[in-house]
Amino acid sequence: MRLGELVLEGGAALAPMAGVADRAFRQLCREFGAVYTVGELTSARGLLQGSRKTEALLEMGPEERPSAVQLFGDDPEVMARGAEAALRFSPQVIDLNMGCPAPKIAGNRAGAALMKDPELASRIIRAVKKASPVPVTVKFRKGWDENHINAVEFAKMAQVSGADAITVHGRTRSQMYAPPADWDILRRVKAAVSIPVIGNGDVDSPQAAKALLEETGCDLVMVGRGALGRPWLFGQIAAFLRDGTLLPDPPIEERMAVMLRHIRLMEQYKGPQVAFREARKHCGWYMTGIRGAAALRRQAGTIGSMADAEALAQAAIDLYHGRGPWEEDTI
Repeated sequence: MRLGELVLEGGAALAPMAGVADRAFRQLCREFGAVYTVGELTSARGLLQGSRKTEALLEMGPEERPSAVQLFGDDPEVMARGAEAALRFSPQVIDLNMGCPAPKIAGNRAGAALMKDPELASRIIRAVKKASPVPVTVKFRKGWDENHINAVEFAKMAQVSGADAITVHGRTRSQMYAPPADWDILRRVKAAVSIPVIGNGDVDSPQAAKALLEETGCDLVMVGRGALGRPWLFGQIAAFLRDGTLLPDPPIEERMAVMLRHIRLMEQYKGPQVAFREARKHCGWYMTGIRGAAALRRQAGTIGSMADAEALAQAAIDLYHGRGPWEEDTI
């Protein structure tokens, strides 16, 4: 898949998950083979108002590139100026969010709400495209709800408005993140436009990544929740797409080492106070599939230092090898 000067192939991209796809996680996923990453949902208006918290979302390092910043908003001029302001962080792509289902976003005419107003969405795309020297992409959903499924028409509009590529999530806004994603809508969108299409939804294994590409014809697959606590999934996908090799999950010791590296990166980029609070959910995800996961997640919810994180990692290793008490819950 070509995106401006970028050539993306042989793997999967990391989705722009708010509160999750921060600099540390993007870097880690790139190290494991993600071909492209998109940063956290960022308010164009907040950026223009000089919010330090907003600016922090856009900070990126060389280790995570190629990478995009993702902006949201409902005003074409503000979005264009926000894109210009975001350029000082040197993104290779500007991604426009028109699919976020969160009430605080969609309830304010932004995110997925723009699918109900294609004319406004078009003006936003055109304004940002005019202001941006780097490629502009658009991420959206199947539609607002089952009575308003307009992904194909929205994709055509995005192409005509100047989008360089689009990412489609195979669920409506009302479905949020369940039931299973509709890959047929991805196939229909791909058939309707000539710009690259990235498929998103329910890619949680190398087999699912290959199936999505084959069933839809999409140019690239994007992984979101499937990578939570599993950044090595990108390497597994790359190997499977390359030659059918199905790599096993890392051994428990390596998984815990990855978790600890993840936390150290968070501490480096955010400072200990923020990092350990935000790391708790990541630690919980790293416990998935381990015997005694319920107890381990409770322990993860209390970490406040690297010593706590290291103790959690050792507890997970011990339980995995049957060296301690556990509960039946392993999910």
